[in-house]
Amino acid sequence: MEDIQIIAPNMMKTEEETIPGISRQISVSEFSCHCCYDILVNPTTLNCGHSFCRHCLALWWVSSKKTECPECREKWEGFPKVNILLRDAIEKLFPDAIKLRSEDIQQNNDIVHSLAAFHKYGNDQISITPNAGRANPQRGGGFFSGVLTALTGVAVVLLVYHWSSRESEHDLLVHKSVAKWTAEEVIFWLEQLGPWASLYRERFLSERVNGRLLLTLTDEDFSKAPYNIENSSHRKAIIMELERVKTLGVKPPQNLWEYKAVNPGKSLFLLYALKSSPRLSMLYLYLFDYAETFLPFIHTICPVQEKEDLITKFLDFKEPTWKQWREFLVKYSFLPYQLIAEFAWDWLDVHYWTSRFLIVNAMLLSVLELFSFWRIWSRNELKEIEQL
Repeated sequence: MEDIQIIAPNMMKTEEETIPGISRQISVSEFSCHCCYDILVNPTTLNCGHSFCRHCLALWWVSSKKTECPECREKWEGFPKVNILLRDAIEKLFPDAIKLRSEDIQQNNDIVHSLAAFHKYGNDQISITPNAGRANPQRGGGFFSGVLTALTGVAVVLLVYHWSSRESEHDLLVHKSVAKWTAEEVIFWLEQLGPWASLYRERFLSERVNGRLLLTLTDEDFSKAPYNIENSSHRKAIIMELERVKTLGVKPPQNLWEYKAVNPGKSLFLLYALKSSPRLSMLYLYLFDYAETFLPFIHTICPVQEKEDLITKFLDFKEPTWKQWREFLVKYSFLPYQLIAEFAWDWLDVHYWTSRFLIVNAMLLSVLELFSFWRIWSRNELKEIEQL
């Protein structure tokens, strides 16, 4: 048995240990980190074979955001772990040096925060890796994404079907000159004004009112025989809508499919934009399509009163009140898809299945967005951003 003398810098005493068949001096420099050039503390060995202090590797990762070796720049795979064998050997050979360095590390706040961020990154990698090839039943994102993909496919099929179909009357009227309307088309236009208009259906049919005759009718004509529309609100609503028809020359769009027929490009844009980025899409409508699209939208989802009278719906939309803006901005900030659902709900009587599809889709998107925010918060991402 021969004695081995071990010399460690920064230490006042020499430790001796007997190892059979070997006689040489071992210094701290042989176990130094190539980042701090001091003794390795919690040595972490990368795929390339280089070892560094764990806190040095954490500082390197936080500053560079790169998953590569600080020395040879080879990328590591997975998440580096402490080399337990090397750590135990160093702690047995140089216990005093390790103790001093560990105390210095614990007193350095930058190192403590870097290690915490590095370990959190490692935990995230470990939680993702086992589920990379299969669905994770504890995470709802995959389920909701699948449902939304299926619903989007259904929406595209419906849109293509209605886009290619020109057989329905309301698709024709928004493109057909009012002077060429038949008596049946005039009745269709009249009935779209509201349930109350069915009271006058037979009177218009008996007179065979076509488009040319409709353009010549006045308030006085409607008030006397053969039309006899005695209700002044009904008469005023018909006159106001007739003025709009005269101005446009065609039937103005009064439902979602008619709006699609008049604005096919904008409809396709809104279909995907409101689904992907509802807040940016509404901001775009506010900035570039205020009068035509944004005002009707905000008055629909944030009405001034719960039930509007018959004439109000035919009046030009006024500037929203501060109460409407307050309600809109709260929902816009926290539940943008709720606005879309409320808009679809208002059209439920006209577009039953289309509105139901939009409402379900908006609800799922809201849940998915809330789930994403909750996942970010649970991982303390927001807290880390504040610290940085």
